[in-house]
Amino acid sequence: MEQDVESPAVTIRKPKLPKPSHEDLPKQLVDQVRAKREIQRYVRKDGKCNVHHGNVQETYRYLTDIFTTLVDLKWRFNLFIFVLVYTVTWLLFGFAWWLIAYVRGDLEHIGDNQWTPCVNNLNGFVSAFLFSIETETTIGYGYRVITDQCPEGILLLLIQSVLGSIVNAFMVGCMFVKISQPKKRAETLVFSTNAVISVRDGRLCLMFRVGDLRNSHIVEASIRAKLIKSKQTKEGEFIPLNQTDMNVGYDTGDDRLFLVSPLIICHEINQNSPFWEISQAHLDKEDLEIVVILEGMVEATGMTCQARSSYVTSEIKWGYRFMPVLTLEDGFYEVDYNSFHDIHETNTPSCSARELAEMNCHVRLPFTWSVASKLSQQGVLEPEGREKKSTTLVTQEEGLEEQTEKNGDIANIESESKV
Repeated sequence: MEQDVESPAVTIRKPKLPKPSHEDLPKQLVDQVRAKREIQRYVRKDGKCNVHHGNVQETYRYLTDIFTTLVDLKWRFNLFIFVLVYTVTWLLFGFAWWLIAYVRGDLEHIGDNQWTPCVNNLNGFVSAFLFSIETETTIGYGYRVITDQCPEGILLLLIQSVLGSIVNAFMVGCMFVKISQPKKRAETLVFSTNAVISVRDGRLCLMFRVGDLRNSHIVEASIRAKLIKSKQTKEGEFIPLNQTDMNVGYDTGDDRLFLVSPLIICHEINQNSPFWEISQAHLDKEDLEIVVILEGMVEATGMTCQARSSYVTSEIKWGYRFMPVLTLEDGFYEVDYNSFHDIHETNTPSCSARELAEMNCHVRLPFTWSVASKLSQQGVLEPEGREKKSTTLVTQEEGLEEQTEKNGDIANIESESKV
C-alpha cells in the first residue's frame, strides 16, 4: 500500500475489434471462451453478494427479529407497511370509540344538552376515526373532548396513548435507521476495474487500487482480501467456494488506511500466499475470485460502512502497473480520477513467485559454496571429512595425555615440599 505517485508512462489501450464468430475460432479457443463466460461471481463488481437463499423452512426466525426484517425490506414495501400500520391503528381505536358511544347511547342523544356523552361532538364513525387520529398523534383541536363521566373512555384513552407511543417509536425508529443506512456511502468508495501482478522490490506482488470520491473521509478505514476458490482435501472432500485470507499488510499495519487520496493495496506473493506456485500460464487456467472488503466509519454519522468488490481471473492482469493519478499543483495535491483505472505494461517474469525466489537464491549464493554443497551432497567430500574427524580425535587424545602428565608433575612437587 502506498500513494500512487509514480513516473509518467504511456497508457496502453486496446483498440476495439469486431467480435469474432465461433465458426472462425478453433475448437479449443471456443471452449476457453465459453468457460470464461460461465464463471459465476461470488461477489459482483458493485459489492452485492451473488447468493440466493432457497428452501428456508424456518421462516419464523425472520419474525423473531421483526425490526431487522423491516429495515432490510425494499423501500416500497417499507413505506407500504409504515402507512398500513398507522392506518390500521387509527381505524381500530376509532372503531373502539364509536363502539363506546353506541353502547352508551350517545348516538341517540345527539343535540341533547341534558345528556353527557363520553366524547363531546362525536356523532358517528367518521368523527370517532378523527378523534382517534387526534388522540394518537396528540393534535388536540379542542372540538372533540372526552368527559369525566366515561370511565371506559378514560381507560381506552390510556391504552391508545401507550400503544400509540410504542407504534411511533417502532415505526419512526425503523424509518430513521432505513434512511441513515450507510449503504449509499459505499457508492463513492471506488475500486480499480482490474488487479495487476508485477514485481515490486524484487518480489511478485498482486495489487489493486481503492479511492474515496468524497471530501468527508472514512475514519478507521481497513482493507482485507479473500481468495474464493474451490478445493479438494487430501481425504477427497470437495469444498466449494473455499475462502482463504490474503495478507494485505496485517502484520505491518498497512491494512489500516488513511484514505485521503487513492491508494494501491499490495499483496506480497510469498510462501504464505495462495499465489506462491501460480505462474502466468497457470493463472489463465485457474477458476478463482478475489473478494476485497473496505470497512470504516462514516465521518458525518459515525456509522460503520462497508464497500466490496471482486476480481475474477480475466480481471487479473499479469505484467502491468497502475498509472499515477496524484500530481502536485500550486499549494495542493490534485487527484485525476480519469486515470484511476488505467494501467500500463511493465517487464515482469512469467514464472511463479516460488520459481523467481529460487532463481534469486541461486544468483546470490557464492560459487565456491554452491560447488562445495553440491560435492558434499554427492558424497565426494566424505573421505576428507572422515580424515579431519580422525585428526581431531588424535589431537584431543594427545592433549589429554599432556594434561595428565602435567597434573602428575604438580602432585610430585607438592608432596616433596611437604616433606
